[in-house]
Amino acid sequence: MSDTPALPSASPAHQPPTGGHSHNASKKALAVGAIGVVFGDIGTSPLYAFRETFVGPHPLALDTPHVLGVISLIFWSMTLVVSIQYVSILMRADNKGQGGSLALVALISRSISKSKYGWVAILLGVFATSLFYGDSMITPAISVLSAVEGLTVVDPGLQRFVIPIALGLLVFLFVLQRRGTAKVGALFAPVMIIYFTVIAGMGLWQIVNMPEILWALNPYYAINFFFLDGWLAFLALGSVVLAVTGSEALYSDMGHFGRGPMRLSWFGFVMPCLLLNYFGQGAMIISLPPEQAAEAIQSPFFFLASEEYRLPLVFLATVATFIASQAVISGAFSITHQAIQMGYIPRLNIRHTSETEGGQIYIPAVNWALMVAVIILVLTFQNSSNLASAYGIAVTGAVTIDTLLMAVLFVGVWKWKWWYALPVVLVFLIVDGAYFAANLTKVPQGGWFPLMVGFVAFLLLTTWARGRKLMRERMSEHALPMEIFAKSAKNSALRVPGTAIFMASSSSGVPSALLHNIKHNKVLHERVVILTVDIQDVPYVDPDMRCEYTDMGDGFYRAVLHYGFMEETNVPIGLKKMERCGGEFDMMHTSFFLSRQTLLASDKPGMPIWREKIFAWLLRNSASAMDFFKLPTNRVVELGSQVEI
Repeated sequence: MSDTPALPSASPAHQPPTGGHSHNASKKALAVGAIGVVFGDIGTSPLYAFRETFVGPHPLALDTPHVLGVISLIFWSMTLVVSIQYVSILMRADNKGQGGSLALVALISRSISKSKYGWVAILLGVFATSLFYGDSMITPAISVLSAVEGLTVVDPGLQRFVIPIALGLLVFLFVLQRRGTAKVGALFAPVMIIYFTVIAGMGLWQIVNMPEILWALNPYYAINFFFLDGWLAFLALGSVVLAVTGSEALYSDMGHFGRGPMRLSWFGFVMPCLLLNYFGQGAMIISLPPEQAAEAIQSPFFFLASEEYRLPLVFLATVATFIASQAVISGAFSITHQAIQMGYIPRLNIRHTSETEGGQIYIPAVNWALMVAVIILVLTFQNSSNLASAYGIAVTGAVTIDTLLMAVLFVGVWKWKWWYALPVVLVFLIVDGAYFAANLTKVPQGGWFPLMVGFVAFLLLTTWARGRKLMRERMSEHALPMEIFAKSAKNSALRVPGTAIFMASSSSGVPSALLHNIKHNKVLHERVVILTVDIQDVPYVDPDMRCEYTDMGDGFYRAVLHYGFMEETNVPIGLKKMERCGGEFDMMHTSFFLSRQTLLASDKPGMPIWREKIFAWLLRNSASAMDFFKLPTNRVVELGSQVEI
């Protein structure tokens, strides 16, 4: 059907993306909102990042040089990867206000899609998006588990309750999705502000008592760390990078709040709070005797608080991880919606959970698949330390790909000279590549899981896009020109009252449903409209540019409805603005005709048979075009056709 988009050379005008938040609102108000929605993932990293560096698969000595080295690495990683690469540079690379790997691909494809190697950049962006699904499975599991494990700091006897409590919270989280997050979201910002303030205060107290930790601001200690341990220090990067997980999500969520408010939130509040906590954890470990330090490093985040405040801290951290997980799940819905609109994923049932906020959507298939995967992860890995081995590789893979795409952006879109772009790209490629390489060593311990998820998702996304392209090509090869059909049909078929709308994936040729209708029913409606839904490579299309039509005479019209890839494709509402197309559309006197294709084996297949079978399975299980285009259920007729690809 017409859910597969084309990438036009010129896009219609667009309206500013809001994602449910008005950019006319004050910058400070949007910055506060971003704290609750965007920064949960990176904000909960202090629960496990510093700990895993010392007690993970490759333990480090608990002495001052190692603590200063790790804290220095965390500081400079946060500065280079999050603050400079994403917040300062990539947030300038917005596709009409939207960010993320798919938006970056759309931005780049307009400039280099026709070049010899343009397809490589597009595939890289699709693979980065695929890796996000692995990340969105692990993030809820490790975040909630790490918070609930704080109960063992309060009372070691509570260990046996950790997994049941974590599973209960996670199941509740996924069940909650169907109700939407608008009401719950109103509480996100205040809770996260309290959380960030509390962790900053705990860290500051330790820094005041042990100000020597501030020497870690000097990059010498990060470099000295590698001279101390060499290979072991390189392996430690696999845990240090946990401190910057969520950086790609900042870029993806840019469209919800805008780059200005998000930069204000990051530099003015979130980053200082996180650094105070990390430096505080390091200061505490340095200040403790060896025996106590060995105990505290098992859960340094919770040991920052005195005993009487640890249980409240567990509750606060659990709520924060709940919010962080919510944001990641919502991100998975958003990414899936974009991928559907851009033609990489088959139609899925999408429900809008808010009448006022367009960004509030719920995709049942994605929600339940994530829930099953998260439950399996918790039961398989048992604790957050084991999950940390699986965590990071998807994030660092996506970040490394974004760096490669950034190089294409510099030269192909922004037209930088290569001698300007090369040094900048090399710096980030060395940093991001080192983190990715360090995480590759964790593949046997669990890193295989997000990679497996990423490769499976990549296979499905590319198979669907390729299959749809082949199917459209095969159908267009035998398509009869509409002008010839209209002339031959006007006198050879009985005209009946009403309007017939035939959905078409191409803006040329006669839809197979129209040919089948006249073949079997021998009638034509007084008004026949060939309608194509065109998804543009921009997030939003100006309502004034939504509709275009061509009057072909004798009651035949060809019409196009333009939508952005972040918009809901509601055809009946779109038709209300197309009154010039032969008069107003009355849904009670309008029938929609859809084609449902059945694939046949071809003598010369366009792709391997096993991929054809995957595509056929995806086609059979895609959501009905009636639901996807919000067509009235009692006004739809489906006609089948067979296609060889």
